[in-house]
Amino acid sequence: MPRPSDNIDVARCSRGLSAVLLAQFLTAVADNALLFATLALIKDRHYPAGSAPWLQEFFVVSYILLAPFSGALVDAMPKGRVMLIANGLKLLATLGMCLGLNPFLAYGLVGIGAAIYSPAKYGILSELTTANRLVKANSLMETVTIAAILIGAITGGILADWSVTGTLIGVTLGFASAAGATLLIPVLPPEHSLDQRSLAAILSDFRQVSRRLIRTADTRFAIVGTSLFWGAGSTMRFLLVAWVPVALGIVNNRMPAYLNALVAVGIVGGAALAARWVSLEKVNRALPAGVLLGVTVCLLANTRSLGYTLALMLVIGGCGGFFVVPLNALLQQRGHQSVGAGHAIAVQSLGENLSMLLMVGVYALALHLKIGVARIAFGFGLMLAFAMLALWLHRISGARLVAKVASRRR
Repeated sequence: MPRPSDNIDVARCSRGLSAVLLAQFLTAVADNALLFATLALIKDRHYPAGSAPWLQEFFVVSYILLAPFSGALVDAMPKGRVMLIANGLKLLATLGMCLGLNPFLAYGLVGIGAAIYSPAKYGILSELTTANRLVKANSLMETVTIAAILIGAITGGILADWSVTGTLIGVTLGFASAAGATLLIPVLPPEHSLDQRSLAAILSDFRQVSRRLIRTADTRFAIVGTSLFWGAGSTMRFLLVAWVPVALGIVNNRMPAYLNALVAVGIVGGAALAARWVSLEKVNRALPAGVLLGVTVCLLANTRSLGYTLALMLVIGGCGGFFVVPLNALLQQRGHQSVGAGHAIAVQSLGENLSMLLMVGVYALALHLKIGVARIAFGFGLMLAFAMLALWLHRISGARLVAKVASRRR
């Protein structure tokens, strides 16, 4: 199917991209404020200590259960309308929290909305821009997202210390605004029709798409790399909540939010550098940043200085942005050419959320076993560094093997 950008009204697609970025900004502000509001809510309702990571588990389980269906849904509908539906689900979840719904169940409903929102927001980029501008479009998406994380995390942390209910009401209005912004996105034709609607057919389609992506070197590399990154990022959020009072002696809701926001600033810088220095043809340039990310977490583990902590947060964010943006672009471009961007990102989301489920679960288990939070942080950083190094070595060896086979054929 021809890309919209190949025969299009360029101005219309430019307006469409602006609308996507606006919707993403509003959604991400609300998402990040919601996390800190919900953490404060479970504290106010006196849930057991150590229950915070279970928020992520409820979120992730919803995401995983929907993964086989979200890609087919996203590619079978105009992606802007899928983003509207997703924001509507998130709005219902936060409204439910305001009315007393169990926060873990409500956060699971947010996960359902996120499961269909993520492949739609990234998949539509490949429909609104050309392949040679896809890394730049992803960089814009990440920059907007990080700006939103900054605003949402700081606002959520500050307001949660003032009024949890007031924060939840504000988040609900944020999702309503995001839903309104999606109406400005042009209605583009679906990438693939949903020919068969039975459960068995959809599961079979997802299995075939997953097998095809995993067997292809570039898409397998992108899925594994981004899964490691987002599993680590999700765990770091909860790790900081436990680490800050122990390492820095600060017990309010604001400081973990500030540190998450500082990581976001670093990601903006890393994403900008990636847009300038990393193309799809030279995507391996992103790999050293992944190893450095793990090493920096190890350095963070035993620090007691706020200034040193702030500097390390910037480095962690910079490495993350430089690493993940090119890999996202690679998957979108290769997925759009083969199985459809929505399908590809749904498989990627499954990998990322399985990684989150595993890493956050291991973190929750370590807390349950009373392992010191500094030791958890150091072990986590070491594991991440070795995993990124293994990915790098595997990628290099695969490239050498392909080059050797090609030379023999010549």
